[in-house]
Amino acid sequence: MNPITILLVEDHTLVREGLHKMLELEADLEVIGEAKNGRAAVTLAIQLRPDVILMDIAMPGLNGLEATRQLHKALPDTKILILTAHNDDAYVSGATASGASGFLLKQTSAHNVCTAIRDVSKGKTFFSPAITRRLARLRQRSLRDPTLVAKTVALLTSREVEVLQLIAEGKANKETAAALGISIKTVEKHRGHLMEKLGIQDTASLTRYAISAGIIESSVQLTIV
Repeated sequence: MNPITILLVEDHTLVREGLHKMLELEADLEVIGEAKNGRAAVTLAIQLRPDVILMDIAMPGLNGLEATRQLHKALPDTKILILTAHNDDAYVSGATASGASGFLLKQTSAHNVCTAIRDVSKGKTFFSPAITRRLARLRQRSLRDPTLVAKTVALLTSREVEVLQLIAEGKANKETAAALGISIKTVEKHRGHLMEKLGIQDTASLTRYAISAGIIESSVQLTIV
């Protein structure tokens, strides 16, 4: 039987190397690639077509949720398993909405990580017990509150989410244009669409929205008032 092929996506080198060494001990699991941010993950995954992607969420440039969204569309047969230290409601609901097959917290055991990889590779879902309880609570909230932040993210295109993350990370239009390989005029157009769709009129509010939606960590922008 062929081993389950895995792409590791984690911006912290020490954590990524630790995961690689842990998975190497399993005869039926094989790490075929590593990426340190969401943008590199999308490129590498399309090239390698792994069975499972082990995806962190909070990464610079392109976060794991948007990378998951893009990869779920581009590689529907590849399963994506979120492994993160963050279990905020925005991250959990965003992961499921983006197409992730499972969600694990980093404090979980090595055994559970390997079990989750095997399960999602077979088309099953795998969520930590704490995440399962949180999902149940989110479903109840969504029935009572149709205006949850996570729902508005679905109104945005992938490119708009990419632009939003870079804006929220403090990048100027020129830097955003260079990072995405588009013109400054196109960045300005996307910014305008974001403000129109979200009903937001300034950069500080866009940044607050990106934090509340789980697109960036609150620690990324420390100067927000």
